[in-house]
Amino acid sequence: MRLVDRLRTALARPLTVELIAHDGVRAHHDGLLTPAAVLIAVTDRARPGVLFTQRPDTMRKHPGQVAFPGGRVDPDDRDAVAAALREAHEEIALPPGAVEIVGTADPYRTITSYAITTVMGVVPPDLPLVANPDEVSAIFETPLDVLLDPANHQMVSINWEGDPRHYYEIYWEDRRIWGATAAMIVNLSRRMGQDW
Repeated sequence: MRLVDRLRTALARPLTVELIAHDGVRAHHDGLLTPAAVLIAVTDRARPGVLFTQRPDTMRKHPGQVAFPGGRVDPDDRDAVAAALREAHEEIALPPGAVEIVGTADPYRTITSYAITTVMGVVPPDLPLVANPDEVSAIFETPLDVLLDPANHQMVSINWEGDPRHYYEIYWEDRRIWGATAAMIVNLSRRMGQDW
């Protein structure tokens, strides 16, 4: 079975566990949520991987953090899928035509009032990707099986602005994936199962 078909089947499974719906720090979502989309680009290889970006340390927001390619849904975007493809092209020069869309995963809300649609797609391995230096300091790939393994999902607790905050971290080599990106991975793991 093709990778894209295996992923579609896994993504369509009925839920048997609860998903993380939002950051859960405080109810800052009284106002309108800003629509956003990210691309979970899975490489079509014997051991599939997922493409990530690392933000430059010089960025005003979320410096140095690991993320999926993505951002706000612009008024000119047809939908969240189009936004995710556009952002991936802008950030890492991923040609939209090289992405075979699997589907959308569960939405996620952030403390910064974004409603993120996670778009999954399959891409050929070893594409000649180029980081946009204004937004991306590095592009790397992490094996999908590592990301989906619950043993790699570490729950961390801190005190933030007087409230307890709990979030996930996932480590791959020298990379720390945490916050909303890690939560979306945990949701994907819960949705798809480790043995997809």
